[in-house]
Amino acid sequence: MAINDLGFFKGFTRMCEDGWLQGWHERNGGNLTYRLTDDEVASARPFFGEPRPWVKMGVTGENLGGSFFLTTGSGKFFRNVCPDPEHSIGIVEINEAGDSYRIMWGLEGDARPTSEFESHYMNHCVAAARTNGADRVIYHAHTPGVIEMSFIVPLTDRDFTRRLWQMMTECVVVFPAGVGVVPWMVPGGPAIANASSELMKTYDTIVWAHHGLFAAGPDFDTTFGLAHTVEKAAQLYVAARAANGGSEDWLNKIEDAGLVQTCHDFNIQINEAFVD
Repeated sequence: MAINDLGFFKGFTRMCEDGWLQGWHERNGGNLTYRLTDDEVASARPFFGEPRPWVKMGVTGENLGGSFFLTTGSGKFFRNVCPDPEHSIGIVEINEAGDSYRIMWGLEGDARPTSEFESHYMNHCVAAARTNGADRVIYHAHTPGVIEMSFIVPLTDRDFTRRLWQMMTECVVVFPAGVGVVPWMVPGGPAIANASSELMKTYDTIVWAHHGLFAAGPDFDTTFGLAHTVEKAAQLYVAARAANGGSEDWLNKIEDAGLVQTCHDFNIQINEAFVD
């Protein structure tokens, strides 16, 4: 058996391929991280090499100290993950204090984890705390519809959420809490990591203005499906608004009462702050 025969490894590389085929990962754009279970760490351990030096992250998350993550690499292309995983992705261990990592497998040729690993790690910590450990996937993609929306919609959680909910019936079911919005910030540092993790206390999905989408979930299918749903709704919004001459004065739309009724029938809790 090779490491790429392991189930979590297959799921990770497939999700990278799915994102690439959607056109969300131009050049080295986007990143993906997954927190391994104890059993998965045990299954991967025979493939670990000599641990590389500890690297300080600049953020601290004590609740996931000692965890292991599979991560895409900084400057690496999603299109190369499947044919060349050893150089494109890697497994890192977090120290017990939750403030440093070291590479245990992959990221060959002096590569390192994604430049946005700090944002990923802090959001993993918050998402794990919010879901009692269930959330294990953090995904960032350069989704064009979401980026387009960030140029023409007020950068507030409520404004973005309402427009997305009204575009497609399933949206309020898939993300009933709504989406958070981070105004444009320089990526890859503690500031955007802290801003995102604050929103992750409430939302599974965060819009990075003029940059893309940030999503959390318990597994690869759920997380990719969440990002896919948000992006599809964003594309529908941009197309419908363009077809309507740039106006939001729709001839027809899903009313707030319909959003509330949908959540009631599906036995889920809508974010009541976002409906009138």
